[in-house]
Amino acid sequence: MTDVFNNVVGQDEVKTQLASLLEAGRLPHALLFCGPQGTGKLAMAVALAQRVLGTDRLLHPDLHYVYPVFKPKGWTADRKAVSDDYTQQWREQLQDTLYFDRQQWADRIGLEGQKFQIGVGESDQILRKLSLVSSQGGWKVMIIYLAELMSTEAANKLLKILEEPTPQTLFVLISDQSEQLLETITSRTQRIDFKPLTEQQVMEALIQQRGLTEEDARQAAHVSGGNLTQALQSLQTNDQQRLYFDMFVLVMRLAYQRQVRDLYRWTEQVAQWSRAEQRNLLQYFQTALRENFAYNFRRPELCYMKEHEAEFAVRFARFINERNIIPLQEQVSMAQRDIAQNTNPRMVFFDLALQITLLIRQ
Repeated sequence: MTDVFNNVVGQDEVKTQLASLLEAGRLPHALLFCGPQGTGKLAMAVALAQRVLGTDRLLHPDLHYVYPVFKPKGWTADRKAVSDDYTQQWREQLQDTLYFDRQQWADRIGLEGQKFQIGVGESDQILRKLSLVSSQGGWKVMIIYLAELMSTEAANKLLKILEEPTPQTLFVLISDQSEQLLETITSRTQRIDFKPLTEQQVMEALIQQRGLTEEDARQAAHVSGGNLTQALQSLQTNDQQRLYFDMFVLVMRLAYQRQVRDLYRWTEQVAQWSRAEQRNLLQYFQTALRENFAYNFRRPELCYMKEHEAEFAVRFARFINERNIIPLQEQVSMAQRDIAQNTNPRMVFFDLALQITLLIRQ
């Protein structure tokens, strides 16, 4: 079997730490992987499980996954949503990539405004699965993805399991926001922190895994902020990227000209898009604002623009300056948050357009 840790991008310190624990036979029964999105926490958890179980498969009878889900409309009041209800979607997600985020998982299972969590029913499932005899007479591994989304009831039940673990059972809790976990949970795990990836690591991963040219990989890595998930999301088709660019140019021109009626028409158009497209557009806005601001410094190594974007920046970049770059990006961030929370897109994008109108001439 190949070294499964090689499938994880970067994080050499974490790999060394885990390898040392394995070799010394001191692997704790519960680990907590913490750190920003896109740093490989799930990929590392899977690799660790594969090492422990002696397999290179993503799916194994003794490897169990827990993840946040929702209860669809129409289910009876007494039926609780658990991970097993979404097994097929989870398998498809793992086969696509181990570098995804909360929103991508929510999109895959069709979440639209419902409560998204790891509920109390999941604790009963964990107990049932851990009570089963290992298929190979050895270890059982339980990976809990986005553990901070456990309900209080579920967390309290899990606490009892962590206090009295069954032999040869490994828990790996994964959290983007560990401060939201109960302190009693974190105190019973060994915490391992993941650092953001370097730009070079992201670039090399994109070249090796996605076959990108060095220039395209460098551009995607540059805007990722050490988040491989974000870099992968940025790899839209040329048509999509060009559409986002055109919509960015249009709203900036209309905002500068104070064309409120046309801004509302722009809003109506964007409001018809899917949530995923709206999020991608807003992410493009963040990148475009940052790149245009950097363009003003006349330092080519700071900017990663395509030819048509650079041509627009020649005329536009001077309007993105020290006075408005931060408030503009804050407004886009608030729009990203609202879209993620399923707020009415017409309200979100029209408000954003009006705020741009106020800020663009500063």
